[in-house]
Amino acid sequence: MNNDFLPINRADMDARGWDRPDFVYVTGDAYVDHPSFGVAIISRVLEAEGFRVAILSQPDYKSCAAFKEFGRPRLGFLVTAGNIDSMVAHYTASKKRRSYDYYSPGGKMGLRPDRAVIVYCNRIREAYGDVPIILGGLEASLRRLAHYDYWDDKVRRSVLIDSRADILTYGMGENILRRLAKLLDKGIPVKKIRDVRGTVYAAARGDAVHFDVADSWDYDDIKTDKRRYAEAFGVQYRNTDAISGKAMVEYYDNKQLVQNPPMPPLEREELDAVYALPYTRKYHPSYEPLSGVPAITEVEMSVTHNRGCFGGCNFCALAFHQGRTVRSRSIESVASEAEKITKSKNFKGYIHDIGGPTANFRYAACEKQLRDGVCQNKKCLAPKPCKNLIADHSEYIKLLKRVESIPGVKKVFIRSGIRFDYVLADKDETFFKKLVHDHVSGQLKVAPEHCSANVLAHMGKPAIESFEAFKKRYFELTKSFGKEQYLVPYLMSSHPGSRMEDAVELALYLKKWGYAPEQVQDFYPTPGTASTVMYYTGIDPLTMKSVYCARDYEEKQMQRALLQFNRRENAPMVRKALRACGREDLIGYGADCLVPPESGRSQKTPGKPSKIGAKTQKNSTRREASNSKAPTYKKKPHKSNSPAKGRSKRKTP
Repeated sequence: MNNDFLPINRADMDARGWDRPDFVYVTGDAYVDHPSFGVAIISRVLEAEGFRVAILSQPDYKSCAAFKEFGRPRLGFLVTAGNIDSMVAHYTASKKRRSYDYYSPGGKMGLRPDRAVIVYCNRIREAYGDVPIILGGLEASLRRLAHYDYWDDKVRRSVLIDSRADILTYGMGENILRRLAKLLDKGIPVKKIRDVRGTVYAAARGDAVHFDVADSWDYDDIKTDKRRYAEAFGVQYRNTDAISGKAMVEYYDNKQLVQNPPMPPLEREELDAVYALPYTRKYHPSYEPLSGVPAITEVEMSVTHNRGCFGGCNFCALAFHQGRTVRSRSIESVASEAEKITKSKNFKGYIHDIGGPTANFRYAACEKQLRDGVCQNKKCLAPKPCKNLIADHSEYIKLLKRVESIPGVKKVFIRSGIRFDYVLADKDETFFKKLVHDHVSGQLKVAPEHCSANVLAHMGKPAIESFEAFKKRYFELTKSFGKEQYLVPYLMSSHPGSRMEDAVELALYLKKWGYAPEQVQDFYPTPGTASTVMYYTGIDPLTMKSVYCARDYEEKQMQRALLQFNRRENAPMVRKALRACGREDLIGYGADCLVPPESGRSQKTPGKPSKIGAKTQKNSTRREASNSKAPTYKKKPHKSNSPAKGRSKRKTP
């Protein structure tokens, strides 16, 4: 037994002198006891409350035998697919099977099933019948109500119904699980627990609901009526705030599914207490012979200082999971964790990130959010910053300086995404200057996503002029400090609203600036986002207006190819795309042309993703920056096709 970790098998449990655990926590991820992993946080929170928690990590799901490892738990099973949705973990946006699982030992695929929470719950029922089962984690949270499923291309039932679990928890789960555990410990039957915020339960149709109900709908209606489905999602989205949110009801034959209002977010003192728990900050030693767990690499030397995001991008599920109100840890709490990092044998003097969902948010967007909740029909930053927005980086600056002062720390980087429009909204440029001077590890990640006003509006993003202003000032500051630094802009193809003309516009924008992206993210319709609803229904659920969506595989491939028009292998697809939208004028050798004609020689363009070397690209960027012109961007190669190595590293218990 390793006393630093919770039990992962019966021998560990016996060594602790337990006859049985209070909870068995089943997870689709390898066991990593680090506060960037939901299982680690929830298990440590329950341990601090005096409960015995055993971890059943990536059990053999082909029979129920593995689920009997610890015997029947005293209070019940907790079930999660892991840090990300199991379908996203297994499949790319083009529905191709991934070859690498970032959250499994050695990156090995196949250690968790598709639709993991459903499979795990069915095996638990086979083993123990009516034992209490509580769902949690991202997969459960984003599938808590009827939802469009990209892989089945239909509206599936709530995962609570399909899994036959008793309760589903959504959002950040610490206080929800504390409450549920104490009620179960008092002997309250799980079927009678119906008044806990942040939970979803099933009951007999017509049973009284404890909270005020915002709306109700029948699954048989929304699974076939796209407009009704879009309306339902709009109601759900507007009720994700703990202050203003109400309950919602879905009907399934003779049952009703009830989603209670959200649990309030943890306040600063509560967050500090959660992150002060005795995490080992390592993967379990049993994985050492298997080359460890790759997911630890990105977070081992990083600190999460906030939760929630008021950015409100339509393609992001944060609003549906963590919520749109921001909470943050105290400076001393973050510094304390950073000090622990400096004592790690792997520490080389660099804190890789002081970030979170959005690195430069510390507080709610405005005073009104704290009093009345978030605005239901407006965004804080798009299409332009709200007049009530409080743009203030002063505490974040103090936090960064405090961590920099810790003995042994050579440098503190910010590698989580920042909101460049929020940086610009701050009239005091102190943070912007400090960011560029002290916290960029050669390249800064930003997310303009597109340049078309039409597409950006459907994304819930600011106009491209905002990014242009940030970019211009970024390189002015870079030059003034005598540094050679780059921007890594995230770009997305085929987002709802994007027509071929919009993709051409983005291609021309990239050509103008000499940027040839090594990677492009094709829009991925994952559960819990407004953009996914647009993709399925052709309706914006927040405005109920029609939206064009590229669903045809070939059209999506053409839009993607346009963003990488410089690649020789993409030329036939680019020519086809240009002809499809009447832009044959861009085929040829002119200054504005994207590709040569079929029989022509290869075109020479400013950015060549496959032929231009790193040295050449650096020299090109240096020349442009020194001339105060738009710089060439540089992005490091991305070797894994795992979702966690790409767009988002969300810390979501």
